[in-house]
Formats: sequence, C-alpha cells, structure tokens
Amino acid sequence: MAAQDVLGQTARLASSSALLQVLFRAVTFALNAFTLRYLSRELLGVVNVRLTLLYSTVVFLAREAFRRACLSGSTKRNWTKTINLLWLTVPLGVFWSIFLGLVWLHLLEVPDPSVVPHYQAGVVAFALSAIIELLGEPCWVLAQAHLFVRLKVIAESLSVVSKCILTVTLVILYPQWGLYIFALAQLLYATVLVMCYVIYFMMFLGSSEATKKSFPVARVKALLPNFMEDETFVNWKEARLTWSFFKQSFLKQILTEGERYVMTFLNVLNFGDQGVYDIVNNLGSLVARFIFLPIEESFYVFFAKVLERGKPVKDQKQDDVAMAANVLELLLKLVLLIGLTISVFGYAYSQLALDIYGGSMLSSGTGPDLLRCYSLYVLFLAVNGVTECFTFALMCKEEVDRYNFVMLALSFLFLCISYFLTYWQGSVGFILANCFNMAIRIAHSTHYIYHFFKESTHRPLAGLLPSPFLVLLYIISGVITAFSEVFFCCDKGWMARLVHIAVGALCFAATIVTMFCTETKLIHFVRSQFLSRYLKKGT
Repeated sequence: MAAQDVLGQTARLASSSALLQVLFRAVTFALNAFTLRYLSRELLGVVNVRLTLLYSTVVFLAREAFRRACLSGSTKRNWTKTINLLWLTVPLGVFWSIFLGLVWLHLLEVPDPSVVPHYQAGVVAFALSAIIELLGEPCWVLAQAHLFVRLKVIAESLSVVSKCILTVTLVILYPQWGLYIFALAQLLYATVLVMCYVIYFMMFLGSSEATKKSFPVARVKALLPNFMEDETFVNWKEARLTWSFFKQSFLKQILTEGERYVMTFLNVLNFGDQGVYDIVNNLGSLVARFIFLPIEESFYVFFAKVLERGKPVKDQKQDDVAMAANVLELLLKLVLLIGLTISVFGYAYSQLALDIYGGSMLSSGTGPDLLRCYSLYVLFLAVNGVTECFTFALMCKEEVDRYNFVMLALSFLFLCISYFLTYWQGSVGFILANCFNMAIRIAHSTHYIYHFFKESTHRPLAGLLPSPFLVLLYIISGVITAFSEVFFCCDKGWMARLVHIAVGALCFAATIVTMFCTETKLIHFVRSQFLSRYLKKGT
C-alpha cells in the first residue's frame, strides 16, 4: 500500500475514532453526572479507581505488548503465526486475573460493606470481563492492521451504549445493589465488544468483498489457533519483539496509572476522596481520550507501515521519510495548540465547569485546583502521545530493551514523587507528579526523534514552536479570563456566570482566528486529512 494511501486511511481512522470518542464520552460524561446524584462518593471511588484499575491492569499487561509487536511492519506476513501469538493473550490474561484478583481480595483494604456492598463480586466480575475482552484480540488486531474504520466505530459504540443503558436502568431501579450494578454493566460491555468483532468477521470472511481485497485470512476457522506441520507455532521474531514490549508495557502501566496504584496500595486518600479525584480526572482527561488517544493509536500504525523499524534515516525510502517527517511536524503542532488552548482556558473555567457538572460536592474543596492542574497536564499528555507514538513505531528490539531500563528508573522515581507530593499537596500532588513523569518521557522521545532525523534535511520538532503572535494571544487570553473569573464567577449568580462565559468565548474566537491566519499549513493538513470526508458530505 502506498504511503499516501496509508496516510489517508490512518487519518480517517483517527478522525472517526475521535468522533466516536467525543460522542460516547459525552454519554459517559452525562452518566457520571447522573450517578453523582444517586450514589455515594465512596462507591464511585471503589468502582472508578479500585476495580477499574484491576481491569485496566489485566488487559494492559496481557495485550499491549502483543498489539505493538503485531501491528509493526507490513500487513504481508504469515497471519496464521501472528494469530497464534495473539491467542497467547488469553492464558496470560487468565493468569493476571487470578493473581491480581487474589491481591485485590485479600491484600488490599476491603471497603465497609454497609457503604460499598458486594465488593467481592465486583472484583470477580471486573477480572472476568478482562478475560472476555481478550478473546477478541485476534479480530481487533486484524481490523486495526487493515484499517477497518467502521468496525471499530460500531463495536465500541454499541458496547458503550449498552453499558450506559444498563447502568442507568439499574441505578434507578435497584440502587441498593451497589457494585452489582457496575459488575453487570462491565460484563455486558466486554461481551458486546467481542461479539461485534466476531460477528463481523463471520460475515466478512469468505465474502466477495474479502476476496476482492485479497484479505489474508479466508475462513473463520483461521482465526483460531492452528498448528502447522514442520513449522513453528509462532513467528519468533514477533515473539521476541513482544517480550521486549512486554517488559516495557509493565513499566508503562505503572507510569500511566501510577497515582491509582499509590491510592490503592498506600491508602493516601480515603475512598470518598478517591471518588472526587477520579471524577475530576475523568473530566480533565476528556480531550486526551477522545482526541489524543485516537491520533496516537492510528498514527502509530501509519509510522510503523511507512518507515522500517530499526533502520537509520539514510537507509529508508526518502519519499516516505519526507512524508513521515511532514506528518510528524504537523501532528506535533496540532496537539500542541490543542493542549495550549486547554491549559489557558481551563485555568479560568475549572470551577465553573465543576459547579455545573457536580454541584458544590465538586466545585468546593480541592476540585477546582485539581482541574486547573489537570489542564496543564493535558499539554504534557498531548506532546508525549505523538512523540512516543513515533518513537515506539521506529525503535528496534535493542532500543526497546534499553528504553526499558530508563522506564524502570523512571517508574521508581515517579512512585516516590507521587507518594511525597501527595502528603505535601494532597490529591493535587498526583497531577504534579504526572507532569514530571510526562516531561521526562517527552525529553527521551524528542531526543530520539532529533537523532533519527539528524542526518536528513527534515526537522519535524519545529512543530513544537508555534508562532510568536499566537503565543502572545494565548498569554493575553489567559490574563483576561483569569480576571473575569475573579470578578464574575462563581457565586455571583447566573448573569455574572454568563458574562464570564462570554468573555471566554470572545478570547477563544480571537485565538482561533489568529490560528487560521498564522498556521495555514496546519489548517490545510487538518482539512485535507481529517475533515475531507465530512466536508465532501456537506457539499
């Protein structure tokens, strides 16, 4: 597949995924606002921190390394061996589910049954849902490698909608069920997600469309593990790369979910404070999840397909290098400007957003400071996502192994900093520690990118330098909106709040207009790659 075609399909995958995330995070956003009025902070803390951490840890440790290894390189490979390798995620997931489930049940503090009933059932259900989701891993990797955009959109849409409908229904009818509500909803989510992929491939494989596309898997039976005579069960090159990524993923999970591990294992916050922290964390990370994560996942596939892993820039196809450098520069500029916008305007509108979303339970106390700090953290998340996306797509096995040692030291340092900053600054300390963690990772990735392109004429890191005039406007907007918050928000009535919102809207509009005037190359890239199909529909 030509590099330009890969870019086009990757951009469509990213934009469709982002649109999906916007729509269904909005549903989840409304669901959380609803459940805040019916359930206790302690219950939400156990579900959103303790049990969700169990689920995310199991699926991440069981599949992340396999995904990265099996999505690297061309789609022209021995898919039988790749599918065999992917099925190893299931026994690995069973092991982690049993091991971590026992830790969650017997080594961690058990919530008060009168406040959070049915904790044991919740642990079992969330661990089981992780195993169910891993059953669809071969289908997911096949779909992602061949850029099946609609399948991912439909599967995640139906699973999220099903989960939300069941949760709302049970919260209204049987609020006394406690964790049973979220356990059943999580099991339904995993089941619907896997069934969507399975049903699609049962209909697709063997069809005329599959034959026309020369799809490498011809029968549904080929999606199951297959033993081949006189051949190895798996591709050992992929297996060794998976092992390297596994060591890295173990450390990356600690860095990604570090504050939750500190909360869970060190008890620095009670379940109620954990609930508030998680609500603010979810609110602050909306943009990161529905824009940055789809871009990172989709363009990892693009860079892995266009450039060859482990080869220096002079040995790559120069046309592909030029395209990759141009795309990387524009992606960095795009996420940087989104991050700056969130950081600048998030500072002055955090308290208002929390007051509207959850009332005084969130807008009083540490909630506004948490969200303000998270607005800054979004900027670090934005840049780190793209730089690591490129770096991980190009690293060879030896470079991945070396990076694992860096991650090991960083993991230990991050946990120590999280622990001490939390005792010093409360829950805000978690976000400050995350900012430090991301800054170190960004430094490593940019160092790799600089050295990769050093022997070429391309300088994609220039994307981290916005125009001076735009930076000046960001500073002015930040000052104006901060003064507006002092004078008009948030205890002076709704008219004052509307004035505060209007001030922010004017500053935001001025920023967008300036962006269109100063970043024309970026605007063209977004219109041509991300918005092209929606603009065509409109015309």
